[in-house]
Amino acid sequence: MHRLTTETWFEQMGGRPTEALWGIGRKTARKLEELGIHTVADLAGTDTRLLADRLGPTMGPWYRRLGRGVDSSPVDATPYVARGHGRETTFQHNQTDWSLVADAVRELAAQVTRDVAAEGRAAVRVGMKLRYAPFETRTRSLTLPQPTTEAARITEAALELLSRFDQTRAVRLVGVRAEMEAPAP
Repeated sequence: MHRLTTETWFEQMGGRPTEALWGIGRKTARKLEELGIHTVADLAGTDTRLLADRLGPTMGPWYRRLGRGVDSSPVDATPYVARGHGRETTFQHNQTDWSLVADAVRELAAQVTRDVAAEGRAAVRVGMKLRYAPFETRTRSLTLPQPTTEAARITEAALELLSRFDQTRAVRLVGVRAEMEAPAP
């Protein structure tokens, strides 16, 4: 982990392409290149009015501030902790055999259970995503009666959720997720 400061900003970021900045994607980078702006340092030194004229009265000045490393957002060094784990699979062809969909749910639930167990925390909620053909996505979820790391209980909950979907339609994708209890302080 490394912290950028006002003193190290241009040393670390100045020579990088503008796309290295959060919030600048390929399209915006192309617009900046049309103005002769290729690096973060170029962006930081560009006149605000020029950026406002080309990128808008709000975004132009904001991009210049970004190029200078100016941001009032607080930095939180707390490590990321996953709230849950999910797995999904897309069928090669629209699936109309719901016993095969159920088999996929069992396998996904087993994978999710292994992911949850690796975290050392129990699942408290199970969710399911189902994408019908051609492209309509539905979700369902349920809170478990008690936290668990047992594959049978997570699978049972996932299959219960599967039963709540319209099983007369073809399925393209199915996903299972488990939300975990909060980590111990």
